[in-house]
Amino acid sequence: MVVAPRAGCGAALSLWIVSNLLCRAWTAPAASQKCDEPLVSGLPHGAFSSSSSTSGSYSPGYAKINKRGGAGGWSPSDSDHYQWLQVDFGNRKQISAIATQGRYSSSDWVTQYRMLYSDTGRNWKPYHQDGNIWAFPGNINSDGVVRHDLQHVVIARYVRIVPLDWNGEGRIGLRVEVYGCSYWADVINFDGHVVLPYRFRNKKMKTLKDVIALKFKTSESEGVILHGEGQQGDYITLELKKAKLVFSLNLGSNQLGPIYGHTSVTTGSLLDDHHWHSVVIERQGRSINLTLDRGVQHFRTNGEFDYLDLDYEITFGGIPFSGKPSSSSRKNFKGCMESINYNGINITDLAKRKKLEPSNVGNLSFSCVEPYTVPVFFNATSYLEVPGRPDQDLFSVSFQFRTWNPNGLLLFSHFADNLGNVEIDLTESKVGVRINVTQTKMSQIDISSGSGLNDGQWHEVRFLAKENFAVLTIDGDEASAVRTNSPLQVKTSEKYFFGGFLNQMSNSSHSVLQPSFQGCMQLVQVDDQLVNLYEVAQRRPGSFANVSIDMCAIIDRCVPNHCEHGGKCSQTWHSFQCACEETGYSGATCHNSIYEPSCEAYKHLGQTSNYYWIDPDGSGPLGPLKVYCNMTEDKVWTIVSHDLQMQTTVAGYSPEKYSVTQLVYSASMDQISAVTSSAEHCEQYVSYFCKMSRLLNTPDGSPYTWWVGKANEKHYYWGGSGPGIQKCACGIERNCTDPKYYCNCDADYKQWRKDAGFLSYKDHLPVSQVVVGDTDRQGSEAKLSVGPLRCQGDRNYWNAASFPNPSSYLHFSTFQGETSADISFYFKTLIPRGVFLENLGNTDFIKLELKSATEVSFSFDVGNGPVEIVVRSPSPLNDDQWHRVTAERNVKQASLQVDRLPQQVRKAPTEGHTRLELYSQLFVGGAGGQQGFLGCIRSLRMNGVTLDLEERAKVTSGFKSGCSGHCTSYGANCENGGRCLEKYHGYSCDCSNTAYDGTFCNKDVGAFFEEGMWLRYNFQASGVSAKESGSRSDMSPDQNNSPPDLTHEGIHFSFSTTKAPCILLYVSSFTTDFLAVLIKPTGSLQIQYNLGGTRQPYNIDVDHRNMANGQPHSVNITRHERTIILKLDHYPSVSYHLPSSSDTLFNSPKSLFLGKVIETGKIDQEIHKYNTPGFTGCLSRVQFNQIAPLKAALRQTNASAHVHIQGELVESNCGASPLTLSPMSSATDPWHLDHLDSASADFPYNPGQGQAIRNGVNRNSAIIGGVIAVVIFTILCTLVFLIRYMFRHKGTYHTNEAKGAESAESADAAIMNNDPNFTETIDESKKEWLI
Repeated sequence: MVVAPRAGCGAALSLWIVSNLLCRAWTAPAASQKCDEPLVSGLPHGAFSSSSSTSGSYSPGYAKINKRGGAGGWSPSDSDHYQWLQVDFGNRKQISAIATQGRYSSSDWVTQYRMLYSDTGRNWKPYHQDGNIWAFPGNINSDGVVRHDLQHVVIARYVRIVPLDWNGEGRIGLRVEVYGCSYWADVINFDGHVVLPYRFRNKKMKTLKDVIALKFKTSESEGVILHGEGQQGDYITLELKKAKLVFSLNLGSNQLGPIYGHTSVTTGSLLDDHHWHSVVIERQGRSINLTLDRGVQHFRTNGEFDYLDLDYEITFGGIPFSGKPSSSSRKNFKGCMESINYNGINITDLAKRKKLEPSNVGNLSFSCVEPYTVPVFFNATSYLEVPGRPDQDLFSVSFQFRTWNPNGLLLFSHFADNLGNVEIDLTESKVGVRINVTQTKMSQIDISSGSGLNDGQWHEVRFLAKENFAVLTIDGDEASAVRTNSPLQVKTSEKYFFGGFLNQMSNSSHSVLQPSFQGCMQLVQVDDQLVNLYEVAQRRPGSFANVSIDMCAIIDRCVPNHCEHGGKCSQTWHSFQCACEETGYSGATCHNSIYEPSCEAYKHLGQTSNYYWIDPDGSGPLGPLKVYCNMTEDKVWTIVSHDLQMQTTVAGYSPEKYSVTQLVYSASMDQISAVTSSAEHCEQYVSYFCKMSRLLNTPDGSPYTWWVGKANEKHYYWGGSGPGIQKCACGIERNCTDPKYYCNCDADYKQWRKDAGFLSYKDHLPVSQVVVGDTDRQGSEAKLSVGPLRCQGDRNYWNAASFPNPSSYLHFSTFQGETSADISFYFKTLIPRGVFLENLGNTDFIKLELKSATEVSFSFDVGNGPVEIVVRSPSPLNDDQWHRVTAERNVKQASLQVDRLPQQVRKAPTEGHTRLELYSQLFVGGAGGQQGFLGCIRSLRMNGVTLDLEERAKVTSGFKSGCSGHCTSYGANCENGGRCLEKYHGYSCDCSNTAYDGTFCNKDVGAFFEEGMWLRYNFQASGVSAKESGSRSDMSPDQNNSPPDLTHEGIHFSFSTTKAPCILLYVSSFTTDFLAVLIKPTGSLQIQYNLGGTRQPYNIDVDHRNMANGQPHSVNITRHERTIILKLDHYPSVSYHLPSSSDTLFNSPKSLFLGKVIETGKIDQEIHKYNTPGFTGCLSRVQFNQIAPLKAALRQTNASAHVHIQGELVESNCGASPLTLSPMSSATDPWHLDHLDSASADFPYNPGQGQAIRNGVNRNSAIIGGVIAVVIFTILCTLVFLIRYMFRHKGTYHTNEAKGAESAESADAAIMNNDPNFTETIDESKKEWLI
């Protein structure tokens, strides 16, 4: 059965049926015929030949499958790697399969072989598959038949079988059959001068559709294959440049405007191999399919025109000379073409019937002229010895070579009479000659020339040496030839070694500079004589090892380019590498985005509001885009900006000519569409300020103004309204200035009016254009504002399904990941094993599963046998926590990573199958009786596409969409006592019982206290008086209404001040109990506890530290009965104990004071002294048990009614406590902003993963900006110093930073000065209030 090719003609059928018929006309028989006929069995003995035969009964004529003539098959005289069996079909055939069999009833069979093919019995080409010279698996016994359907058909007259391996207990034995069908095509030979024109009947040809097909073969790397042009500037050209196919098309350009129609696409490589290559060009307007052999490129042309306008003719084989510079600078095609078809017209048939008139220059013939060159192919263990003319005083060699390796030995030869030797090497892509001279004092002469010679192209080397002179010329460039006149005596020897050495010579005293050459050579000349490589192949004269003569088996591993997303491909002979720098992607093939898919993902990595690069489709074709992530609310907003200024004045135009305002976004429409499609809600603010300028002309008129959205459609509704409703917001809310109209502006008042609101139908967003039409009248004015696009939520990130039992599964369409596949998802489960997903083919498959409680497995088979990669976790994975799995497989390697565990990588074999062929549906969960998955899977992405698990679960019986329990995995993100709240799509943090704010309860809430300001928090609601509540011992409140007595307290806050003494915090009671935190006159901290039972309060003094030094300080006090633990800043905790006589209860707490104590009743006199002048400075994150008094004052909470403030409280985080842990270094912190200093302003990509970016300032701008910032900072510092000096009587708070350890006031200050990790966290929100 014929294996249909995956690409080729069939892949190009998408445009129209004509191309299908055309393509089949010259590549396949009619559909009723099956191209699977045996081609060998009916051939005569004379059609077979071989390298050798054991005897006449073992001759190649007996090598027919299931035949027993002679000795039952072919066997060569020697079983080595230089043997071959050749079949001549008599004329060209289309070959679809090959089958082999051992020699009848013997121990002789071939276990592995290669197939070569040719049109002429020369210039052999090996069969390629999956980007490699294919090695077919052979037989395992003498009589079994092993057949292989070819992945792509081959057209050839000759087939040669080269055994690579055979039965170790026998020898080479072979019978063969080749399957296919007949093939015929007209051939035209172009000599490099002649041009074949096809002239149009009407002198002009205007086409919307074109189909052009042909085949060509050439040994030239340059040449125009076809060309046509028109006087309006249209043209079409197909040509070879550096052995690559270049297709150029221009459907029209506007020389005076912005339309530029030139489009150029390059495809293929190494097309100068003198083997047939097929080309199909299909055009439908601006859409193009370009097919070369089996590879298809789809693209659209530039410009805005759809028709191709050509004048007079289209030419094949070159450009007719017209006097234009472009026609004379391009070489004509030299080689053969067949099956030329232009829009259904058979050009080759017309030429053969002499219906076309070729150019007068040159000669057109109808048989293909073969070149005289004989290539020779070298691998890493090859050498070629050729004879020379000995004892000549002129050393002359020349040859051509092509390779991908930057280093290799090209030639070595000894001089006669021990005069030395000469070695020609390829060194770092340059050709170098080293002459070792033994007869003079100068023992070595080195010359080199050329650069970049490992580009796979043919390069010519000519070297000539004679007495005291040598010259090296590369590619015939005499101007850059390198010469030397060093002392030199030359006498040639009889042997020249190309590509390597004989083994015994390698063991001699001479050391070879370079490894053996890998590549091809041709046109080898020694001592001015062309070497007959056919005679060398018969070893008369000369010798060789592991070379293939009359074949160049070079492969371009970068075509097609497996490096994705603009990665740069480079290669050696055996492999390729991808350089992913500045692409925004990583991995062996630049497949994986280094950025997160959304702002939601950055949020759950602990990031804060900032500019970020996001990649909504991950490894998909869309590149990353820069957005602003606003994370200040519960839901994250993704903001995409544009270039339109707010309040843009609309220019006046007549009704016939509208004012068009175009918006240019910071991302493409496709990128923005990816953001809006995954978002839960999107909106965009629009406003229209008008004075005598009507907007929608409601209720009955045609709109004067409209906006254009995502699909380039006009929309006639305005902000605050919806699709299909020609109204503004006031029309919906029925509050327009004039109730007769649906927009304020439509009333046409002479006063300024405004229509504004949010557009929120996300399928129409973003606004790309606003067209305004009523600004042409006298007195008409209008101003337009369009806000940025704002999108909220990420449906993909939380898209989840719950698998209720191990036998349940969801099914999706077949996964398309032939050469590149990535899979990522989150899972949580309580069971130790289960299949996550699986997709099957005939033999290929891909599978991800939880093999045990600590093992995740990624297994697949692409035809080379099953491969399994396992990641083992040190802790159980069935812990009901979310775990992330990321798997990737490409032609280079496969990898698997779980969470942040080390990635496991398995390299792909250098030769073998590379395509993953899957046919079944994709099953998520266990199918086919396997141990399925029980738990939750979310955010399943495959090749950048998120599978909608929720929607599929809704329509699948027994499934539940969504998944609960996010807090079990992400609850730790809620810091400082914040409570995790479960939500359908994710979770949120409840910070109401903390002194913090923000998404993760990690933002300090603080305030600046002017002198004399204070805050009181009443533990009892203000509506219940002490009198109403009764008393304990005639004074205490009733237990039902008053706060309970306390056996323990937790007090946490941070502060900064330069004034002492002062009261930081004071807790009063309805009894004499109190708690005070003070700054003593010396600047040291004191804590006083009075719980009763002692005559004096219990004092804790921290005398050795100055706390009034303007630095932020953190205070944590915890009491449990008589034990008090104090932690100050980053110092170790210290325990204190109340006297045994002290009470353990804090009785009837009444109020908490900050800054000053203004209390009715008796206050300790020592405390009262600290009230004057009061606290001046900053307090932050104040918390007493579950009470956050400062937050209650600054935020509207349930406790806000308990707060009373004297003075104006200004929010500031200037008292925020410093870091107590060493921050990560910039080298190890992936979010460190300094990485961006090396990033380009205009290019979005940088190697750091997912860091926030600050508007992409480039390095030069950053340096200039830094200098300016230093100057401004110096000026500001001077102004601050002067203002402080002038207004210091106003009690303004300042931060005084110590200058060094030498001048530090205490050990505390010295540590802060010298420890770089002990940094201030005062940011720009701190204010210097001077009023």
